[in-house]
Amino acid sequence: MAGRTQQTAGARPPRGRKRLEAPREECVSRDDAGDLPTLPPKPQGAHVAMDGLPMTADSAFGCAARDNTENTSRIKKGFSTLKNIYPFAALVGQDTMCRALILNAVDSRIGGVLIRGQRGTAKSTAARGIAALLPDVAVIKDCRFGCDPNAPSSWCTECRERFANTSDVPTITRRTAFINLPVSATEDRVVGTLDIEAAIQHGTRRFEPGILAAANRGLLYIDEVNLLDDHVVDVLLDSAAMGINIVEREGISFSHPARFILVGTMNPEEGELRPQLLDRFALSVQVHSLPGVLERMSIIQRRLEFETSPQAFYQKWQAESEALTRKIEAARRRLEEVTYTDENLLQIAEVSTAFAVEGHRSDLVMLKAARANAAWEGRTHITVEDIFQAAQLALPHRLRKTPFDRTMPLGEDFLRRLREILSPPPKETVPAAEASPSPAEEMWKQLDDPHGAWKDFVDTGLR
Repeated sequence: MAGRTQQTAGARPPRGRKRLEAPREECVSRDDAGDLPTLPPKPQGAHVAMDGLPMTADSAFGCAARDNTENTSRIKKGFSTLKNIYPFAALVGQDTMCRALILNAVDSRIGGVLIRGQRGTAKSTAARGIAALLPDVAVIKDCRFGCDPNAPSSWCTECRERFANTSDVPTITRRTAFINLPVSATEDRVVGTLDIEAAIQHGTRRFEPGILAAANRGLLYIDEVNLLDDHVVDVLLDSAAMGINIVEREGISFSHPARFILVGTMNPEEGELRPQLLDRFALSVQVHSLPGVLERMSIIQRRLEFETSPQAFYQKWQAESEALTRKIEAARRRLEEVTYTDENLLQIAEVSTAFAVEGHRSDLVMLKAARANAAWEGRTHITVEDIFQAAQLALPHRLRKTPFDRTMPLGEDFLRRLREILSPPPKETVPAAEASPSPAEEMWKQLDDPHGAWKDFVDTGLR
């Protein structure tokens, strides 16, 4: 197949020894044992899509196969419960990080979030937790890419061809996918590959989807994104911004939707991202270890309780988790109703100008994040507080090197300056004793009407 190296034939291994094979890469990776159900070995010639439906070998993209109903239902149950994942509602502190993840859950068009911080600050835990809160999504049945039945303009090439002459589109509901991108992923593994051999010999267009296809309408998590190849990061950010993945090889083109929530984490001690790539992340958060003693005690207690009995801990926080899911669903429905004014646009432009932010991406990101924040808070219009919350997430990683840029500038100086820009000084008012009398008051003095009869009469006429 084009773009992939062929294995050279070698000598058979000596008898009595087993051939060592590289572990097969799964469609959905996991970091901790128990996050996903164990997948049985892949049988020959059968594969399964993200929704658990069997697919042929020609359309497979590396997912483990499911040929029987029992295994399929077990997979669906594992995705739907997610009881072995630490609940998002049980996180202690880190309010800014949680806010950034929630805003992206409300509106995936924001463009993702980069979480920077020290080791052991719940970066990965928060990413998995927010994925477990995401509501189920309706997808086209038998579609390998999970196309949205209500958005025909974003359908993949296969769905456009299948339903070109019919309006009867079968749909199913599936759990929102959580895809973990390994650091060693190649560009072909990310975007997918076209089988040039099949196109030349048989005249058929055969596309093997990659990680972007599996992540469509889900959450794509990249741990240690600063260690990923720059060109792979660039491809991911391009797809996240455009919402579509286009693969072209030798005159053959294939496209499919690739709209997902992008979450990247990194430890600055292991290296920085290039400024060009850093700017492509819509939001950025700097997390630190919690300094409070009581907060640290609470973290220890909750974590030990979770490790002792994940099921019981999940049930303890189930009500709060379900409430967050319902609130995200309501915010998504309310998002299109959120309005903004020219004054809001002026405030956003003034913030970017005051901090000398290069480019205009920050302005668009602040507007999208402010709308998502308003929808999350239950409003249908943007306020100054929404812009303030959005600016805290959209500006720190885009600011030029300044004296307070030592730790992703989000200190008191930055917040105070931001408040000053968004809250102009009140208009000067003249004290009542120094105010000049109005023409009506001069009239009452001249009339010398102690009972106020003339005053009431004239006031009525003036109104």
